[in-house]
Amino acid sequence: MDRFESLSVFVKVAELHSFAAAGRALNLSPPGVTRAVAALERHLNVTLFYRSTRAVSLTDDGAGLLDRARRILADLREAEQIAMGGRSVPRGQLYVTAPVMFGRLHVLPVINTLLASHAGLNARMMLLDRNVRIVEEGVDVAVRIGALADSTLHAVAIGSVRQTIVASPEYLAEHGVPVAPSDLAAHRCIMGSGVRAGSGWPFGARGDNAVAMVPRLTVNGIDAILAAAEAGVGLANVLSYQSAAGVASGRLVEVLADQAPPAMPVSLLYDTGRAAMPAVRVFIDAMRGRGRQGAWS
Repeated sequence: MDRFESLSVFVKVAELHSFAAAGRALNLSPPGVTRAVAALERHLNVTLFYRSTRAVSLTDDGAGLLDRARRILADLREAEQIAMGGRSVPRGQLYVTAPVMFGRLHVLPVINTLLASHAGLNARMMLLDRNVRIVEEGVDVAVRIGALADSTLHAVAIGSVRQTIVASPEYLAEHGVPVAPSDLAAHRCIMGSGVRAGSGWPFGARGDNAVAMVPRLTVNGIDAILAAAEAGVGLANVLSYQSAAGVASGRLVEVLADQAPPAMPVSLLYDTGRAAMPAVRVFIDAMRGRGRQGAWS
């Protein structure tokens, strides 16, 4: 087993916290996994894992190697695609990350279409409602919602989403329809615990009019927030693509739309070195096309 294969085994053991699970994922025998890690440790003259009968965890040296190993393997994957003639034909693995619900509704359909069109292409999706380290984790393209921090990564704007305050028709019939942000003080609200969580809901042309809210219910997971809103628990502050189906069906009603803060951009973020990969190019083009159709506006 060469050094790159040993690095692949090391990364998989670190990700799965198990030699046996890594062997199953890589179709290697348990002794093969053990030998690969041992060979890498001998070559580097360090111990990469703490091993016990119950768990496997990284040592400080192992943790220091993990991000570098991911970058090395990602660079190797890109070089292989180019060497195999991949400059024109999408092939190999495309690794994409996106927010959970946005990924399910708007990224997965794009991935499905690309896989149906390109037999040599595989895809890996990581759907998380938090930002991941793109370069360190070997991600090809990340979908980000909201303002982007300054970085050396390249960003492509593909659309926007907006804040929506929604509640069930039954809740509004019982408690009244707020016509100004100040009316929210008399209402029940549902709060999330993700990246958009906070004690204040923003309003106004610049989004600087924040209304402090005391939650009746706090729950993690947008599906649970929407379910609670549809059940009449209170008002929820969610993004337009999240509330779209409920509003269209009449299960939810949007309020205070005329006082919403500015829309938030939806962007694709990637390392400039990935731009030459055909899989990345076709994915970006496909997501731009979906954005032009107003899929999540």
